[in-house]
Amino acid sequence: MTESQALDKLDKAILRALQRNGRETYDVIGEHVGLSSSAVLRRVKRLEESGVIDRYVALVQPQAVGLGLTAYLNVRLEKHTESHKRNPMDVFRASVQTWPEVVECASLTGDMDYLLRVVVRDMSHYSRFIMDTLLKHPSVQDCRTSFVLDLVKATTALPV
Repeated sequence: MTESQALDKLDKAILRALQRNGRETYDVIGEHVGLSSSAVLRRVKRLEESGVIDRYVALVQPQAVGLGLTAYLNVRLEKHTESHKRNPMDVFRASVQTWPEVVECASLTGDMDYLLRVVVRDMSHYSRFIMDTLLKHPSVQDCRTSFVLDLVKATTALPV
């Protein structure tokens, strides 16, 4: 959305409603925001077309599908590479896309280059991922892991 198409209070209210329940009907959303269902539909379509709404997903509880361990990994990459090879960051970014255990990857400032959120079945699965995948990657120099003991807050909703 461009500056001239800034979100108004109704757009934000619709976004909050959809973030709470992406399957909510336009009738129900309209009742909450004071619009007809057709007006809500038009606004949602505009938000989708402009890229404000990226996609709709089902949020799965990791434990319900046997994924009981979450870890955050700080990863440092090799800084130097031979001139005929690809940039280590490009190689790493491409590899991360293929690792199903990695559910989130962010490039960072500071000592480490990336932060990975990894979700696995158990410590054995985690160990195999680290030893057989991550540490064998040619771009990876070092990693540090922190395991999640208790999830205090988890939301996908943005504060609009």
